Amino acid sequence: MSDITNILLVGVGGQGTLLASEILSEVFMRAGYDVKKSEIHGMSQRGGSVVSHVRYGREVFSPVVPEGEGDILFGFELMETYRYLPLLRPGAAVVANNYRVPSPSILLGQETYPEGLEGKIRSHFPDFLLVDGLRLASEAGNPRVANTVLLGAVSKRIDIDEKFWLAAIEKMVPPKALEINLRAFGTGRAL
Repeated sequence: MSDITNILLVGVGGQGTLLASEILSEVFMRAGYDVKKSEIHGMSQRGGSVVSHVRYGREVFSPVVPEGEGDILFGFELMETYRYLPLLRPGAAVVANNYRVPSPSILLGQETYPEGLEGKIRSHFPDFLLVDGLRLASEAGNPRVANTVLLGAVSKRIDIDEKFWLAAIEKMVPPKALEINLRAFGTGRAL
């Protein structure tokens, strides 16, 4: 438990990025680690960029992932995932939702959504898992749990017992949504 692991969560407002970072932090605390978390909300309520830094280890002093030291990039939107690649170390893992949210400049016709982002990400980070989170969440019973599907996929890249993940989800998710979130998490872990 001596090394610090750096995880970045990126997306746009309304995708559950902040809830996922809360669950991650809870998992690490339950597993006995020191955890620090920092969030940048931007215009998150209007579909703007959301970034959360989560760092855990034996002793963590700063909540911010230093540039070039990210171990895992957990992306809820494809362009946001691509935008934050410079914060990763060589050989880092990337788990991204295959979901596109057009920015205001794209909606106004001033730009187009970049093509080929999946290939560009994979060329720099071979440990890249592209997840159809919306489809898998819909198949689990509710498209709103795509963040939990992705959380399940990320959990396979972190060596922490599944019991801690399940306990954290149970604590952080409202009881009426618990069953579907557990199902979505299991779907993501099975990828």
